[in-house]
Amino acid sequence: MNPLLSTLQPYPFERLKKLFAGVTPSPAHRPISLGIGEPKHATPALVIEALHASALAQPSGLAGYPATAGEPTLRQACARWLQRRYGLAVDAATQVLPVNGSREALFAFAQTVIDPSQPGVQGLPRPVVVCPNPFYQIYEGAALLAGATPYFAPSDPARNFAVDWYSVPDAVWANTQLLFVCSPGNPTGAVMPLEEWRKLFELSDRHGFVIAADECYSEIYFRDEPPLGGLQAAAQLGRSDFKNLLMFTSLSKRSNVPGMRSGFVAGDAALIKAFLLYRTYHGSAMSPVVQAASVAAWDDEAHVVDNRALYRTKFAQVTPLLASVLDVALPDAGFYLWAAVPGHWATDGLSADEAFARELLAAYNVTVLPGSYLARTAQGSNPGAGRIRMALVADTAECLEAAHRIVALASSRPA
Repeated sequence: MNPLLSTLQPYPFERLKKLFAGVTPSPAHRPISLGIGEPKHATPALVIEALHASALAQPSGLAGYPATAGEPTLRQACARWLQRRYGLAVDAATQVLPVNGSREALFAFAQTVIDPSQPGVQGLPRPVVVCPNPFYQIYEGAALLAGATPYFAPSDPARNFAVDWYSVPDAVWANTQLLFVCSPGNPTGAVMPLEEWRKLFELSDRHGFVIAADECYSEIYFRDEPPLGGLQAAAQLGRSDFKNLLMFTSLSKRSNVPGMRSGFVAGDAALIKAFLLYRTYHGSAMSPVVQAASVAAWDDEAHVVDNRALYRTKFAQVTPLLASVLDVALPDAGFYLWAAVPGHWATDGLSADEAFARELLAAYNVTVLPGSYLARTAQGSNPGAGRIRMALVADTAECLEAAHRIVALASSRPA
């Protein structure tokens, strides 16, 4: 067996299952899960219609192997969306590549980029993959299985746990081959401003590392201005070739189709070429039926506007309710609330976030995810400790019911 498999950490939901072992959820309440970031809003009719139409019109299409690069019509639809959303003109043939959702692409990209044969400098191991902290655990797993060492960058609680890139030592940057950026962030919802992108591009130019920008939450936001994207930031800073930069996006959250496993990457043509070569051997082509439905989804914005309005209405009602008992605020974007739990909830052997999550399930049959499961101890602390992540993905009524139960639990044990 690959010895690197033993370096992988248990996935957050495996840890949650272990935490809940032996807990009997309250039978007085129907179960509500705010644990998994799985969109529950209705799939747009136009996507379903496109799936049906493609399957019926081209039944023989499933008898052949699809091209890994995807159909030109899909790459062009992705390019049109980049133009509408960010004002970017990209070459659909060389700067866009369809992928089976952003998760598998983020993992596979690390296997393409990382060169573990290069020696380290300044006494540190090489290669290094820099990740946010808290973070999406695929970044860590991708780094470890590529033979790299993850470095968890400090976060700033005063800025909604946005990454403090300026605190990463120069010696770490000198050994970095890949940087994962998540903006809007999971779980915090923080969005990176242009000046931070400028800093990262300067570091990339100096040290030669590649930037993978995970932007799967970009279309769910609560401010008047949509989140700045990585390619958009590069273009604004005169980097129209997108050197050493790829953005990763997906239809899962934007269009409520996580089961379709459809997204795309775009950016540096040289990176796209190398990634396509890897994926050709990896066997990760997208079904032609899914491609047809993806074209319909990327070409339509009306359902995205409606979806965003649902989230805005929901968060406007749920956030103030929870803020009456927990330290929580409306995020910049995304569909998570990142709330602090009072420290007195900690018990022997359990952190405050773990104890709160366990008691919430037992007393009120609501599932939330302990924040410490979404972070690593680095620079002397775990930035997720004492916080919980709540995924407001169900309808407003269900999320409000869950919020009322959380308020009841938090109020039962005041500080």
